[in-house]
Amino acid sequence: MVGPMARTARDLTLLLDVMAGPDPLTHGTAFDLALPVARHQELRDFRVLILEEHPLIPTGSAVRAAVNRVADALAGTAARVERHSPLLPDLAEAATVYIQLMMSNAAAGSPAEEYERLRTAAAGLDADDHSSRVDWLRSAVFSHRDRVQANNRRELHRHGWRQLFAEFDAVVCPVTPTPAFPHDHHSDPWEQRIDIDGVGYPYRDLHAWPGVATMPGLPATAIPAGRSPEGLPVGVQLIGPMFEDRTPLRLAELLEQKIGGFQAPM
Repeated sequence: MVGPMARTARDLTLLLDVMAGPDPLTHGTAFDLALPVARHQELRDFRVLILEEHPLIPTGSAVRAAVNRVADALAGTAARVERHSPLLPDLAEAATVYIQLMMSNAAAGSPAEEYERLRTAAAGLDADDHSSRVDWLRSAVFSHRDRVQANNRRELHRHGWRQLFAEFDAVVCPVTPTPAFPHDHHSDPWEQRIDIDGVGYPYRDLHAWPGVATMPGLPATAIPAGRSPEGLPVGVQLIGPMFEDRTPLRLAELLEQKIGGFQAPM
């Protein structure tokens, strides 16, 4: 995992300018990078979809408040702010495809003995069992055909996002359902739980919000959006159209000016 990459949106934009582009030893011999300029330069011109609910895991009150803080700031500038759209791809299906692609990729690098153990375990599963734990295990030992089919579903989701971003410029949503939390050190990762407003949920479900942008390959900029009642920093992510990284970065810079940016830990 990569932690914070910059303290301001402007610094992050500079980092993008320095680092983005094809490897000069490979694709760079034939291709140049030409990212589009940001769609807008003022908050009032942005069209934004606000998401605070995910079908797989609840959103904690502190994160919900942060999302709404951003939504209120946008609405106060006369930006177009919506909370529902029929164009939004199915987030539950997106999470499934994300796990299938992620686990099949991760398990491919496992030692041969470990991979055979996973294959044996998957072969003994009940065909009618579609629980989360079982789906994760099946995904780890996907065949080539399975992975191609999962990637085809990803392409359908990408098309859905293209349609949505014809109507909106950015999506504001949680990065995770809670601020930072004490780690559950249970030896069985399937027994680890995260507390969301007093109720325990599986750690594995934390992938849901990061996967919204990661699975279809959309640019997302995480920004500070206040603190929890306990004083912990809370962030939200601004998701933009594919290859239009400068749009969520510009939105981040403008929101930084409106609601404040990085604050040193207390």
